[in-house]
Amino acid sequence: MNTLPQTPDEYIALLPADRQVVVNLLRDTINTNLPEGFSETISYGMIGWVVPHSVYPAGYHCNPKEPLPFMSLASQKNHVALYHMGLYAIPDLHQWFTSEYQARTQKKIDMAKSCIRLRKTSPVPLELVAELVQKISVTDWIACYEREYARGRTSK
Repeated sequence: MNTLPQTPDEYIALLPADRQVVVNLLRDTINTNLPEGFSETISYGMIGWVVPHSVYPAGYHCNPKEPLPFMSLASQKNHVALYHMGLYAIPDLHQWFTSEYQARTQKKIDMAKSCIRLRKTSPVPLELVAELVQKISVTDWIACYEREYARGRTSK
């Protein structure tokens, strides 16, 4: 029987050695630069950074028992994925990040709405990730989330 990891350290210990290196570098960069108020946890089966219920009691509207998600880090089959919800919710942040990634790495970014895919051939721009993490405070993220959630509810 496979058991799901309960902590970020357990999650990383289950990864192949080459993935452990990349995930640890990204995790350390995020934890070093994350504004106060976010908590690291296992969320949706991956390493996650959330706004805990002690800060935002309402939780995530899809499942209020879950804390409000902000970022996640996962080892997928063919890449390491860094998910940043602000990239999806804030167009100016998305534009800044994609243009800075291109300028700093000289590579085309492999990205979906909030998912940055880092493959073996992809550079891992840790300084850029550090800047991205610093750009949104807990208060700003809650305000953004509430604004976007309200907008979605009124557009239906």
